[in-house]
Amino acid sequence: MNYLKSVFTAVLALGILSSCSKEKAPQLPNIVFILADDMGADVFDAYGGTSYKTPNIDYLAQNGLIFNQCYSAPVCSPSRVKLLTGRYGFRTGQTWGYIPSDEITIGHILKNAGYKVAISGKWQMTLLKDDPNHIKNMGFDESCVFGWHEGPRYDEPLIYQNGIIRDDVNGLYGPDVYKDFLIDFIKRNKEEPFFAYYSMTLAHEISNDLSSPPPVGKKGRYGTFKENVEYADSLIGEVVKTLDNLNIREKTLIFFVGDNGTPHHYITAYENGKYIKEPIFSKVGDTLIQGGKSYLTNQGTHVPLFVNWKGKISSGNISNDLIDFSDFMITIAEITNSELPNDRVLDGRSFASQLKGQKGTPREWAYQLWEGNGWIRTADWKLYRDNTLFDMKNDPFEQRPIKIDSDSQESLAIRKYLTVELTKLESKE
Repeated sequence: MNYLKSVFTAVLALGILSSCSKEKAPQLPNIVFILADDMGADVFDAYGGTSYKTPNIDYLAQNGLIFNQCYSAPVCSPSRVKLLTGRYGFRTGQTWGYIPSDEITIGHILKNAGYKVAISGKWQMTLLKDDPNHIKNMGFDESCVFGWHEGPRYDEPLIYQNGIIRDDVNGLYGPDVYKDFLIDFIKRNKEEPFFAYYSMTLAHEISNDLSSPPPVGKKGRYGTFKENVEYADSLIGEVVKTLDNLNIREKTLIFFVGDNGTPHHYITAYENGKYIKEPIFSKVGDTLIQGGKSYLTNQGTHVPLFVNWKGKISSGNISNDLIDFSDFMITIAEITNSELPNDRVLDGRSFASQLKGQKGTPREWAYQLWEGNGWIRTADWKLYRDNTLFDMKNDPFEQRPIKIDSDSQESLAIRKYLTVELTKLESKE
């Protein structure tokens, strides 16, 4: 009897310890990662922008953490590869619309950590007609994306869902379909950790890479940049409202970031066999600034970054730490206790500590390479590969390059420092 009593007591104790262990295990957060297409920092109120009404995005910024110095590639494809892999372009091939099949992505590491992983909107890493399983092989459980080079992204869209072309989207608007898919994914996975990568098509101009011009839809014309920015904001509002309605906002970390600068020009019509483009200017303070997409300047590479986590990240905080697009994978891995690959160089620096209100270990410089040119920069200084140096604090529009023979003691010191760092980096040491 005493023996049985002892066994019973031991089993009961183990059960209690096991229960306590489960209760104390940290809850892995859900992550909604919103990557807006072609919306530079100049679009948003947090950076002085006044040309567009984006109340839902502004809400995320005002009630979260605003990063003042986040830098992308000047165009979308290299930004997306760097974001997904945590690696600079010279390591991943730096080829437009392509990601090597042996790269390890955010999708892979989160799936291995027990997350359900989905992408909705824009992939643009391969022609899906040639490789319909490409997104799945890159670590994503589910996907709903437009067929890059194959069909329209907006009106009468051509959409692949989990590698199969959908036949039920006639008369629908692409961004609505991508949003509905993402919301459905969140609802189906609300009880377990999920990573919802909202890789938006808005506010990119219509596709001009098709055999015939995309349809104009119900408006009878193409949407303007302003209309597309503001519609993107409304869709983001629906996603956030879904999190609220499901009572999972406090378990969900939301990132909002742009993939490159605001467009320099924008397609507004197709007439007489030609696409008509108009320049895009955004008002920042009292200044009208033309978009810089495709350029390596601030206007092409300075992008918004807001991080919102209700109950975890305090409202109204601002960080001036440098954020490089290679940092996202490493940061998300730390937050989710995911295992990073150890068989390759990773270039990112985690900013997870900053999200907790701690100092962390901010990077000293950010780097960008595209089409043979590139730069390395600190918060205040920017050195191009051709040795052109700019004082970004006093010359943010890069109008006054500092020549070597006119270096001050300060600019000479920073030039030497950045030259050494750039040389070490690009020699892959």
